[in-house]
Amino acid sequence: MTSTQESFRVAAVQTVSSTSLDDNLAQAGALIARAAEAGAQLVGLPEYFCLMGRHDHDKVALRERYGAGPIQSFLADQAKQHGIWLVGGTLPLESPDNDRIYNTTLVYSPEGHVVARYDKIHLFGFAKGTESYDESVSIRPGDNAPQAFDAPCGKVGLSICYDLRFPELYRAFGPVSLIVVPAAFTYTTGSAHWEILLRSRAIENQCYVLAPAQGGRHENGRRTWGHSVLIDPWGEIVDCLDEGPGFVVGNVEQSRLAELRQALPALKHRTM
Repeated sequence: MTSTQESFRVAAVQTVSSTSLDDNLAQAGALIARAAEAGAQLVGLPEYFCLMGRHDHDKVALRERYGAGPIQSFLADQAKQHGIWLVGGTLPLESPDNDRIYNTTLVYSPEGHVVARYDKIHLFGFAKGTESYDESVSIRPGDNAPQAFDAPCGKVGLSICYDLRFPELYRAFGPVSLIVVPAAFTYTTGSAHWEILLRSRAIENQCYVLAPAQGGRHENGRRTWGHSVLIDPWGEIVDCLDEGPGFVVGNVEQSRLAELRQALPALKHRTM
């Protein structure tokens, strides 16, 4: 069991990923290094940090077998090199379907070992005017239970992007100190709902929320909302980056969690 630190520094990396795996890994590596230099002990990458392809099935061509592949090697090496907990955004892993992948978050310990895996269960679908998305075309939904892991800040719950709209997933974690939400929200949906949903998840679960996001105009023409953010258990924004590559950083404070949960013991008042 990992001992709990009073103050634990976390960071969310924001990228504007392209169609080049090598370029994306280089961009992520440079930003991870900067976050670690800023004292981050846990770093989260955004959804699709390794590829924003021109077509839905581009990610299928990049899929890896669980436990082997250049993306997984990169993540393990980065965690070990910097001695950090690394929430590896998402990467495409093999699924039972030949034409679909799992959109997966892998978490690495400071020793470079995988300590958690979460396959995205809610697949984004949106159609309005000329803008439309259907993740189910190239992604198979995960069938694993809600996933969390123990870090020095306490229990950490895992979710991905569209999951944010399903509060019952977060309740299923039980009490957590931190929720991580790698995302690639579209500009349309992000401008309307991103901050509202993230602050709601922090407030109702009385925990910190760390949301690493894609943020900018991508090579494939897609525009993502960005606004990577760390939110405290009162719903207050600790740090936020509007657009472009970079990172946000701040501390998960055990005293803040305890103070708010004692003043407003909503988690204890739950009846169902």
